[in-house]
Amino acid sequence: MLKNITTSIIIRALNEESHIGKLLYGIQQQSKLPDEIIIVDSGSTDSTLLISLSYGVKIVKIAREEFTFGRALNIGCNSASGEILIFLSAHVYPEDKNWLVNILNPFKDPSVVCSYGKQRGNSHTKFSEHQVFLSYFPNEVSEVKTKYFCNNANCAIRKKEWEKLKYDESLTGLEDLDWAKKQYLNEKKIVYVPEAKIIHVHDENWKQIKNRYKREAIALKKIEPEISMNFINLFYLILLSIFSDIFANKTIKSLLKNFFSIFLFRFNQYVGTFEGLNLKKRNINQLRTIFYYPPKKNSKKLMIKKYKDNISSSIINYDSF
Repeated sequence: MLKNITTSIIIRALNEESHIGKLLYGIQQQSKLPDEIIIVDSGSTDSTLLISLSYGVKIVKIAREEFTFGRALNIGCNSASGEILIFLSAHVYPEDKNWLVNILNPFKDPSVVCSYGKQRGNSHTKFSEHQVFLSYFPNEVSEVKTKYFCNNANCAIRKKEWEKLKYDESLTGLEDLDWAKKQYLNEKKIVYVPEAKIIHVHDENWKQIKNRYKREAIALKKIEPEISMNFINLFYLILLSIFSDIFANKTIKSLLKNFFSIFLFRFNQYVGTFEGLNLKKRNINQLRTIFYYPPKKNSKKLMIKKYKDNISSSIINYDSF
């Protein structure tokens, strides 16, 4: 069945020249290749499009003033011809050559509408972000804590299900969680596939981390109206998460290295969430620049470290890239 199924990979991008080439190279190394790759670009001014075109992808553009995460995704889905639509963040890359096969495997079951894979950070990922990945994407399916979940940085859906239920374009984020919840309530299957692993590179400053969680909290309030947070909850969650991260460090050396990062990450994470959940004026147009278009950073050449561990033949070697 999977041999004959058609697939389209959809990637939303904005000024991703430091990452997009590595992702497209990783896709190129897959044991099963997609039928098409679509880049939905929202106004890149760097080399993102030039790099993408060198890999023969299809480019679809969305104007900055029209961008929301859900709208960009709907535009990409509408342009796709595949039966299965695979979504990837522009700043991720697959770890091995069977990533695509693994994320497609659940669709052997006709009742499955969505699958999503594991995410991990790289050597530059902040310690607390590693802990977030471990919480959302555990090593075993049995460790999944939520009844419904999905993350469009690494997931796949059936196009025919998208045609029935499109992504909410009004949300400031979490359009994937909203879609997953609606499918779950319609008694459709969503499957977690830990074998479909990608490396997710978040290169954000503290303000950007705060804005990310604020943006997602605004959306979460719409998806789950009963969720709230007061000052007591705020301080409790900050302290609880900081102590949890501290005890997760296996050595004193690691703790000393990560201590200030842990405090700053968790503080900005929960202050951003608190502000988002308690925001009175939810005018997305006024917040657009903050949420969708962070300040430009100086471009840096991507340095790729050689793997020190023994790797299997299925692991993609990015050294040559």
